[in-house]
Amino acid sequence: MQHLLILFFATFSAAFMATVPPGLLNLNAAKTSVEKNKLNGVIFSLGVSTVIMLQATIAVFISKFLDRNPQVVSTLLEVAIVVFASLAVYFFIAAKRNKKTKIKAIKISKRNSYLKGMFLAAINFLTIPYYSGLNIMWNASGWIKFMFLDIAIFVLAAGLGTFSVLYLYVFYFDKLEHKTNRFEKNANYILSFLMMILLIITVVRVLNRQ
Repeated sequence: MQHLLILFFATFSAAFMATVPPGLLNLNAAKTSVEKNKLNGVIFSLGVSTVIMLQATIAVFISKFLDRNPQVVSTLLEVAIVVFASLAVYFFIAAKRNKKTKIKAIKISKRNSYLKGMFLAAINFLTIPYYSGLNIMWNASGWIKFMFLDIAIFVLAAGLGTFSVLYLYVFYFDKLEHKTNRFEKNANYILSFLMMILLIITVVRVLNRQ
């Protein structure tokens, strides 16, 4: 039972931090709230979170396949080292630049906010590799097993972590908009630190496999 609590909070935190920096999904959630109403912003966020949960489920089965094919995992771990190192440097440089992010006006469709949220989340192709990588890391740490309850907790935490950030954008965008520079800078530092942790874990895994 203890590993399920760790799994939930670890996945929730990873999903939360991945959604924090201003981007397509959270800014659309905020704009939907401003141009329509907060309820539509929440509905949009639910649409996004639904797709995130579906993508997280797919990611679990991908990582399950990889776990059963060690030769593939070895190659991917080596690739992951380069990816995590690059992302750590990228987020660190982005934080150092400290340039104010310009919030561009985003056209909000008057159609169903839920479907719009699902669509925008679906075209984000980085989500599945991200959660697949997390799942592999959590599995190596013993935080997740390929059992129904573990998978359900992982998927639920991914959805709730994403929804929590979008909810904050919906209700507090007017305050966040004036603090975007500091907000994004701190988020990038944290993401850079997270990538470094994942990099270290991956390097250790590669060394242990040799």
